[in-house]
Amino acid sequence: MSKLSISDKIKLNSGYEIPQLGFGVYQTPTNEVDTIVEEAFKVGYRHVDSASAYRNEAGCGAAILRSTIPRSQIFFTSKVGPKHISYNAAKRIISESLAKTGLEYIDLMLLHAPYGGSVNRKGAWLALVEAVEEGKIRSIGVSNYGFHHLDELEQHIKELEEERGGPGKGGVISVGQWEVHPWCPRKDIVEWCCKRNIVVEAYAPIVRGERFGEPGLKRLAEKYGKTEAQVLVRWSLQKGHLPLPKSVRAERIKENADVYDFELSEEEVKGLETEEYSPVCWDPTTSELNNYSGQEV
Repeated sequence: MSKLSISDKIKLNSGYEIPQLGFGVYQTPTNEVDTIVEEAFKVGYRHVDSASAYRNEAGCGAAILRSTIPRSQIFFTSKVGPKHISYNAAKRIISESLAKTGLEYIDLMLLHAPYGGSVNRKGAWLALVEAVEEGKIRSIGVSNYGFHHLDELEQHIKELEEERGGPGKGGVISVGQWEVHPWCPRKDIVEWCCKRNIVVEAYAPIVRGERFGEPGLKRLAEKYGKTEAQVLVRWSLQKGHLPLPKSVRAERIKENADVYDFELSEEEVKGLETEEYSPVCWDPTTSELNNYSGQEV
């Protein structure tokens, strides 16, 4: 495989590029997130993954605006929260995210979960499409959608094209974000995305540390003189995913990005992956199509 580097980017269906290594800020304290994001910038991260539900978008925006790194070189992601999956609520959240961050545009906006029911999911997607047309957002996608939700989204896009005047008017899926790691590889969803050139972002790529000590993982860490977390981030990169490691500690932030001086063999990548389905986070992918889950429409 070609040599990977921290500056690598992937071309999205939207036409924009996204840095392949991202920095997650889930559960990062509001009063610390700006300095933590600045620390990530110092070691080479150029992609920050936040969400309206994280309540730390403002600090992320402050770090981006204070940085000497040109805005065009920083990629910022946010998400419409699980309780706001409807047309009106999504429109409001997009406006609030722009206001909180102080940014002129958001690079990527995702629907955080497949809740709200079919009509509301279609409406929320339309809100994203309109925001792209208005220049507020550059690329759009979904998070935690199951196979059945993805098929439904494709149908919604076709319907919107018919309703709004033709090809492209239904929006373009650029990114899908899921918990993905060797013990939850989501092969069916990954295959679905690969066929459509949709980038797979992997949150919890180091499995919250819950699989540290597994014989195969430990063996690779010892072989390459790396931590088990670094091996897992490297596995994700070599799978072609976009991992989103997170930490609030400077040494861990640096460590999780220090994964470009070794390479797993093809056999090692395959050998680390299991047939398990063992997510360690929430798993909305299994929710029914009619799951309304406390929507605030």
